[in-house]
Amino acid sequence: MVENRSSLILIVDDNVSNLQVLGAVLSGKGYEIAVAADAGEALDFLSTDVPDLILLDIMMPGTDGFELCRIIKQMEKLAEVPVLFLTALTDPDSIVKGFDSGAVDYISKPFNNAELLARIKTHLGLKKAREELKILRGTLPICVRCRKIKDEDGYWQLVEEYIESHTELLFSHGLCDSCSKELYGKYDWYNKEGKDKS
Repeated sequence: MVENRSSLILIVDDNVSNLQVLGAVLSGKGYEIAVAADAGEALDFLSTDVPDLILLDIMMPGTDGFELCRIIKQMEKLAEVPVLFLTALTDPDSIVKGFDSGAVDYISKPFNNAELLARIKTHLGLKKAREELKILRGTLPICVRCRKIKDEDGYWQLVEEYIESHTELLFSHGLCDSCSKELYGKYDWYNKEGKDKS
């Protein structure tokens, strides 16, 4: 059953059989998969693509998983992407080091498929919830006459255009009571005064 077609997961592991097993498990649930055999391949991929979640091994040639996780978390566009360690290292020091490097979870090999999928689903859900809770922060220059806002690129635009482009809000247009009375008050056949005159 395909459930998660829109979620892209990057798997970083130097063991080909691990990549194959994980790829089969995740693609079987509808996840899109990208794979990398080391930190270099992972960073090449991440330079152009932003996955929804990263599964990361620790013991790899060259840059290990701890260092790669720290690098990823320093990249602005990737800072909010959840990183889950999937490793054979089970000692407490490694687990603590994993969380200190920026990971949101630490899963030991050999892993249970159902548990792995449940953790992935949970972290993807949390990521989506965080994105939906984002609000506009900071100071926006606004024209005192036309009420347009100056965006981060220096262009002036209507307040609603700015909000629509920076959030998932949709506007429903209408008139407040004051404007309605000002514009249509004299045509209001239902107001008491009009009824009295008739």
